[in-house]
Amino acid sequence: MNNIFAKVKGYRKKPYFKLISDQTLFDDLHVNLDACVNYNPDHNLDEDSWFKIESFSTYEFCPEIFKVAFDSKDWDDLTKDQFSKISFIFANQGENFYFQNISPSLFIRKKVIKFGEVAEIEQTDSRLVINKVPDAVYYPGSDTLVFRELSHLTSIFKDIDQLYKEATKEEVGVFINQPFINLVNDYNEEKVSKPNRKRIGLALNTLNQMSEAQKTEIHSYIQGYCDNKLTFDPQNSKFNISSDEELKLLLYGIEQRYYTTPFGNEKRLANSVINL
Repeated sequence: MNNIFAKVKGYRKKPYFKLISDQTLFDDLHVNLDACVNYNPDHNLDEDSWFKIESFSTYEFCPEIFKVAFDSKDWDDLTKDQFSKISFIFANQGENFYFQNISPSLFIRKKVIKFGEVAEIEQTDSRLVINKVPDAVYYPGSDTLVFRELSHLTSIFKDIDQLYKEATKEEVGVFINQPFINLVNDYNEEKVSKPNRKRIGLALNTLNQMSEAQKTEIHSYIQGYCDNKLTFDPQNSKFNISSDEELKLLLYGIEQRYYTTPFGNEKRLANSVINL
């Protein structure tokens, strides 16, 4: 059975209500899960691509209602006075769940001039705009959540942004104090941008998986591609980092984003990476 539900702000014990029964809200979305990209905040999706989170129900940010048998008969109907308090809606269509975040801009109430036998002013009732494509879809059969923008889901799945949160101040300190980094020209951890803080979280994980020999080899790799953009002190085996842009180049090097084309030998930077 197809039903539409809403989560309402201000209700802690039972925040979920049935909005509409026996209706579908979105067109069926058939996503090739094998072609989806495991979520990475530094990955730029192609127009027809989706991120995915596998084993979704095992994460703490997965609501409990999706970890047990789902029964729409357990839900109370949403009342008129609760409409303006809707936080997000989701549609149970077949076996799957389609989600849309609700912001105040999606509530529309307009005064219009209606043309009939005579012209007259008409005040429309409040309406809620439904997007053509949902913000996320959960496929319980494969226990996989797919989405395109993580920022659209933070009010739907609490703490989902902790998947790849920004590095903490302490983690940034750990990274910039690596033996191969030398900060110059007053550049310090306070000047590290938000995007680079996310990249640092990934880079620390990459470095932890490298042997000491590999960490040394990565220096030569980065030098080979950034010799005109990063200054390397061979005596101290340190990269001089004086700006956020230089830090980004170093972080891309640690993630091995640089490559040379086999035909033409062009040096390039991979803006996004998918493991094959």
